[in-house]
Amino acid sequence: MQSSGLGPRPGHVRTRGRGRGGPGRGPVPPARAGEPSGLRLQEPSLYTIKAVFILDNDGRRLLAKYYDDTFPSMKEQMVFEKNVFNKTSRTESEIAFFGGMTIVYKNSIDLFLYVVGSSYENELMLMSVLTCLFESLNHMLRKNVEKRWLLENMDGAFLVLDEIVDGGVILESDPQQVIQKVNFRVDDGGLTEQSVAQVLQSAKEQIKWSLLK
Repeated sequence: MQSSGLGPRPGHVRTRGRGRGGPGRGPVPPARAGEPSGLRLQEPSLYTIKAVFILDNDGRRLLAKYYDDTFPSMKEQMVFEKNVFNKTSRTESEIAFFGGMTIVYKNSIDLFLYVVGSSYENELMLMSVLTCLFESLNHMLRKNVEKRWLLENMDGAFLVLDEIVDGGVILESDPQQVIQKVNFRVDDGGLTEQSVAQVLQSAKEQIKWSLLK
């Protein structure tokens, strides 16, 4: 996977804080002999995502996964989520820079979806994860991405998230692939009532055709 956030976006200048970092990110190595120190870039890492969470329109947590030790305790996580919600819930933007982190987010009816990365992560990469999460949930919830239906399908929502991000590493950004993998995992868990009916119907058809031969 290609590294993200290796330089400033065109026409956009800002100070890129290092933050506390996550697994797989070490300090920037010293410049080699004869190499200008100012040209050293952040080392590549697969660990792009720090956290993903979904809040309701009161800022209460519905679903959350953290992938490093930036917020090691539940209390710290909840405080962070509340602060992020207060900063973003009344704005029209889709990107925020808060606490040395880059946050992309989306509002859907009574839900707020957030993807969190380090301050030097590429916003487009974070946004691709957010879009994939939303579109996958939109398909799973039959275009009802709202609190009521999310709570009734929480197991499926966690399966969706696990197919997109694992341990902070982006696995998939295509919602169709995510839904296919989730369906395969559900089907692999055993025969559902619908699949049993399909098997019985298939057996009846085979018997019918064998008698007509």
